[in-house]
Amino acid sequence: MPRKLTGRNTPNHALIGNARHNAVVTDSDSTAPSSSAGRVSVRGAASTPLRDFLRTETGSAMVLLAATLAALAWANIAHASYEDFWHTRFSVTLGGRGVSLPLREWMNAGLMTFFFFVVGLEARREFDMGDLRDRRQLSLPAIAGVCGMIVPIAIYLAINAGHSSVHGWGAAMSTDTAFALGMLALLGSRFPERLRTVILTVTVVDDFLALGVIAVAYSEDVDLPALLAGLCIFAVILLVRAVGVRHGWAYALLGAAAWVALLKSGVDPVVVGLALGLLTYAYPSPRSELERATGLFRAFREQPTPELERSVRRGLRSAVSPNERLQQLYHPWTSHVIVPLFALANMGIVISGDLLARAFTSPVTLGILFGLVVGKPIGIIGAAWLTNRLSRGRMTPQVGWGAVAGGGTIAGVGFTVSLLISTLAFQGRQLEEAKIGILSAVVCAFAATWAVALVIWALPPRRRARALIGTAETMVDLAVPVDPDRDHVRGPADAPVTIVEYGDFECPYCGQAEPVIRELLAGHASVRYVWRHLPLTDVHPHAQLAAEAAECAAEQGAFWEMHELLFAHQGALEARDLVRYAEQLGLDTDRFRQALRDRTWATRVAEDVESADLSDVSGTPTFFINDRRHLGAYDIEALSAAVHAAKTRAVLRSG
Repeated sequence: MPRKLTGRNTPNHALIGNARHNAVVTDSDSTAPSSSAGRVSVRGAASTPLRDFLRTETGSAMVLLAATLAALAWANIAHASYEDFWHTRFSVTLGGRGVSLPLREWMNAGLMTFFFFVVGLEARREFDMGDLRDRRQLSLPAIAGVCGMIVPIAIYLAINAGHSSVHGWGAAMSTDTAFALGMLALLGSRFPERLRTVILTVTVVDDFLALGVIAVAYSEDVDLPALLAGLCIFAVILLVRAVGVRHGWAYALLGAAAWVALLKSGVDPVVVGLALGLLTYAYPSPRSELERATGLFRAFREQPTPELERSVRRGLRSAVSPNERLQQLYHPWTSHVIVPLFALANMGIVISGDLLARAFTSPVTLGILFGLVVGKPIGIIGAAWLTNRLSRGRMTPQVGWGAVAGGGTIAGVGFTVSLLISTLAFQGRQLEEAKIGILSAVVCAFAATWAVALVIWALPPRRRARALIGTAETMVDLAVPVDPDRDHVRGPADAPVTIVEYGDFECPYCGQAEPVIRELLAGHASVRYVWRHLPLTDVHPHAQLAAEAAECAAEQGAFWEMHELLFAHQGALEARDLVRYAEQLGLDTDRFRQALRDRTWATRVAEDVESADLSDVSGTPTFFINDRRHLGAYDIEALSAAVHAAKTRAVLRSG
């Protein structure tokens, strides 16, 4: 029976926290742990698709703001030059046929297709791997997203009733993801990080419906043959996907053909980007594929031929989902280049006292401003509250109601899609007034969110925590629950926070995280820690034997002491080394040696590996905090924050 160590007098060398770092095939945006000032720092070692998406969006907000200011400066300094440049026609022809559009239209209908492609990729990733894989988590943000569009539209229509501008209602309904997440980043820790995920989910619904509106309400007279051609091409795309074709060039050619067909049909072709993104699979890297990639690389190392090099490339690609690879490829471009260029092409207006006076009495400006700044919070907060009440608490926001209020106000930042629809719905003076409304909404939404943050942080600590974090149950990622009668456990049995680590004694990342975790454990007495084995035998030849040696020591009541020695000597894990460690611990070495020789505990290790597979664990170290996979870095700051948040949430639920 594995030994359990509980209480506060156990040695402080347990591993705590959570990070997902693949020790077999690492993502290209991950970095290895590094040491600084005697303490391991692993900030970049736990990169995840969602975290990368949020980081790119928040960073691009500054670039987007700079492009907006540049457009305003250019238009006010040299308006004729600005308009002449963006009206320059650019043509692409093939065999006498092709597409000829002004540069502004290439931006709005062409490059923005890639923006919506990335939105579709992230929606699919959340649906396949994120919180939305639990379909119960989809209902509330979807309802909030829909109501967060309906209420602004209603306000716009009420203000513009009887005016020619009534057809521009679509400009008041959509949230800009980049600006919204960027402004939340400026507010720092005043809102929980999970709010960013909630906002992202709402804006994905928002963008999806907005594209439907663009395709139906803001497309020109539809050319039916061209539309049917586009639908037929899309059917071919579905067929190619169904037979398992993974070559990107095939989808690129078919997507380009569908784009041209929809452009010719009069339907806004940006819908092609969203559709292709939603069709792109997302899945965690299977351990079998990682092991296969390792084998291919070893074969190439022994015989570096062009054929094996191609096999290695194919093997590496198959080990990472196409969704993640495409996001890494396109998202930086859409966030830092395409969307800012879109703003540069469309936000140039000559600002004057006459324009401002006219705009703030115009139903267009007021409809957009009040629709976004007032309608968005009412729609999102009201829908969340009403859904929660009607479901009798079964559908609860994943953050506290104070954070929901902050999310509702920040959702009033309408920019990219609002501007896109404005360019389709308005011309001349009305377009200028619409742009003033959009810019005013950005400023007012940020001010309202800042006010909400100030009110929340004025509350007493416990009420503030409830307002920000809430009491909703988190999704359970750990497939096999902790069993104190079986698992290796240390720390108080009634601790509010339980950390499970899947580790490998030969994994350098597990070893380098060890001192960080010891430091963390020393500062958090109310933590229970669980170790589970995941020897990566394809890259660590001694890991399996080391895991079995730890179990042999556990049989004699010395698991944690052996655990410490194995990490202290990761470069010496031969059988004779393991026997020497047993002697050093004063164990019965004959009994230890016999159990190791007979592989008595191999089945016990295999059970841990099987439980790792059930939880989609493919690399080490992987951590779970209160049954939820921790997708952050495992330095002391990140782990302390994760443990503190888990403890706060547990206390709020129990209280």
